[in-house]
Amino acid sequence: MENSIPMVDLHGQYLKIKADIDSALQQVIDSSVFIGGPAVQDFSAHLADYLGDTHVVTCANGTDALQLALMALDLHRGDEVIVPAFTYVASAEVIALLGLTPVLVDVDPATFNVSADAVAEAITPRTRAVIPVHLFGQSCDMEPLLYHCNDRHLYVVEDNAQAIGADYTFSDGHTAKTGTMGTIGCTSFFPSKNLGCYGDGGALYTADTAFAERIRMAANHGQRVKYHHDIIGCNSRLDAMQAAVLDVKLRHLDEYNTARRAAARRYTSALGDIDGLVCPTEMPFSTHVYHQYTLRIADHRRDQLKDWLAGHGIPSMIYYPLPLHRQAAFQGLCRIGGDLTTAERLADEVLSLPMHTELAPDQQDRIIDTIIQFFKTH
Repeated sequence: MENSIPMVDLHGQYLKIKADIDSALQQVIDSSVFIGGPAVQDFSAHLADYLGDTHVVTCANGTDALQLALMALDLHRGDEVIVPAFTYVASAEVIALLGLTPVLVDVDPATFNVSADAVAEAITPRTRAVIPVHLFGQSCDMEPLLYHCNDRHLYVVEDNAQAIGADYTFSDGHTAKTGTMGTIGCTSFFPSKNLGCYGDGGALYTADTAFAERIRMAANHGQRVKYHHDIIGCNSRLDAMQAAVLDVKLRHLDEYNTARRAAARRYTSALGDIDGLVCPTEMPFSTHVYHQYTLRIADHRRDQLKDWLAGHGIPSMIYYPLPLHRQAAFQGLCRIGGDLTTAERLADEVLSLPMHTELAPDQQDRIIDTIIQFFKTH
């Protein structure tokens, strides 16, 4: 068998920036300031500059970021938070963890992102917030969503773990980075993310100074002043080593996203006309940064294609095999906000191909040829 192709090539990416990464890490070691300090401060400031007019608060991981956002909103047990049924578990997990009620709604079949109409139909007097997830690297259609939420005075917590660097264009022509349009934006720096560190990490961003201060307190045991605890908080922080890595990689983020888009165009150009296979849809209101390149495979052939690829040394992943309302953990804890047909269908059809900054044309040719051969023979 030919050599396997990696789903994500973090080592190859590291080798291209090795000198800068090694130097940044050595500076932290030499300073011996491993928690907080200049490395975290510098990265936070640089990320704020990249995103625009916003405050950035770093934390330990993306799930903590979502939890801290909800903690900052002064919600109460039983309040409802609307979230897509087709997403990673963390987006809804934190809602239930805080004693709130996840309300699961359907997603758009073209983008896999939450539908503004579905959100509007699910709103009740108990609804307090909405968590739109910018899934796989493309923004939700935020303008109609924000209209519904602002009209009903609802908080919007953007889950931007998979789309950092993407731009959304409003109908009047102005643009905004994903994560900066709602009340609070959240992201993950898990190593495989478009902006990933070499361990765990996360961040929140908000234009509201009061919310930023409350998030900082919540992430630091509820204290502004050491040993003086004003609210119940937790301990969630990005360490200096990870901040140093991220500060280097942030300088390359747009370059990385450009490489992902180029790889996506190559996939789509070669696979776009195959019957029974649907390539990702790019919407005119958003750039796509392709955290994942996710196909839809019709006629119950998804698992066959996955096995076929694996047999030829090509990895693929199913994100996600169960919608949230089918997960055992949410039985009895959530409310179903309407029909979830699309979420269920996507769970049976989606398949993500290798996608990363180091994906070489010859590797893609091999992946493409293997997929074409499958559809010729099955």
